[in-house]
Amino acid sequence: MNKEIALTPEGQQKLEDELHFLETVKRREVGERIKEAKEFGDISENSEYDDAKNEQAMVETRILEVNQILAHATIIVSPKKNDKVVLGSKVELRDADGEIHLYRVVGSAEADPAADKISNESPVGQAIMGRKKGDSVPVSLPSGKVLEYTIVSIHH
Repeated sequence: MNKEIALTPEGQQKLEDELHFLETVKRREVGERIKEAKEFGDISENSEYDDAKNEQAMVETRILEVNQILAHATIIVSPKKNDKVVLGSKVELRDADGEIHLYRVVGSAEADPAADKISNESPVGQAIMGRKKGDSVPVSLPSGKVLEYTIVSIHH
């Protein structure tokens, strides 16, 4: 992973908190589970031991991933005075049916569509980056369909 990753300060803090939890609390919990499972005897047919070892592998993999993300992250602070959509902007969009959508544009490591955080690399994110309030923005979806949005407001 040599790709530079854009993070908001909030995204950086969330990853640092997750890393701290994994390295302190979760590692200890998994270590205890492994220790308890070993006490059951023969580990070759011990499903508790296998489950704990699998969880340990997942925890260690996630610790490595988070460390990599943080090591290659560029922290983006959106300017207070900007009339364009930039990383960190909260953008209100109106679709062709008049429905309003509110999104926060974040880097791919922070994207969470269920929480209305869209990646700057997503079709909508790419289309609105650098645009201004009032702009009509066509968004090309991977399916080939094109949606039309109007930028109603931009907040930083």
